[in-house]
Amino acid sequence: MRKNLTKKEIINAIYMQLGYSKKLIETILEDIFDVVLESLKDKRKVKISNFGTFILRHKKSRIGRNPKTKKETVISERNVILFRPSKFLKNRVNNEN
Repeated sequence: MRKNLTKKEIINAIYMQLGYSKKLIETILEDIFDVVLESLKDKRKVKISNFGTFILRHKKSRIGRNPKTKKETVISERNVILFRPSKFLKNRVNNEN
């Protein structure tokens, strides 16, 4: 049993529900992803009602340790994307009303 939902499966699901061409749906989905990405690059939160919020957080460099060899190494600074699901989404996942 596969555990991942792919972009192709999302496109097929929308196609089955709406009946528009798969190419059009793929273009719209790519545009949505681009808008989210550009907003995160501009250091803006992306809040989607009844779904959740994407936040960009900056992490400073730090010292990490390889658990096998115990060797210390520097982990470079970087931006990470956090996702916080909405209460509505959490309730739907847990089958609550």
